[in-house]
Amino acid sequence: MTDQTKDAATTSADRLAARFARVREAHQSELAEDYVEMIDDLIMARGEARAADLADCFGVSPGTVARTVQRLIRDGLVNSEPYRSIFLTPRGKAVAEEARVRHRLVQDFLIAIGVSPEAAELDAEGIEHHVGEETLEAFRKHLAL
Repeated sequence: MTDQTKDAATTSADRLAARFARVREAHQSELAEDYVEMIDDLIMARGEARAADLADCFGVSPGTVARTVQRLIRDGLVNSEPYRSIFLTPRGKAVAEEARVRHRLVQDFLIAIGVSPEAAELDAEGIEHHVGEETLEAFRKHLAL
């Protein structure tokens, strides 16, 4: 293998590693975004968000919710005290709203290209976490927003 071939292979591997890192980062933020969005929805619908409500909504154990809420507290997205409701911080509220806007944009774009509203709703839930700002801007232009 020549030095030029080795350099090209290294550059290609570096680009691939950067793409994988982006996907891993998106997966990490996906859970936080889903939780703060659901907390916001529960507060709007019921006036409060409790850990038990989150466990029911996500179909996970109370222990899973407790660990995730602790992470959200550490990240400055929510506040909570033992045996009390969970509240969004201003930063958490902003993250929830950004996720909601991104979801609507992806869903509207999918519908505009012929995807059924039902399928667009389901697919947007996964896509919204993995689409970059350049792509979102292209969606906005396509939708003339």
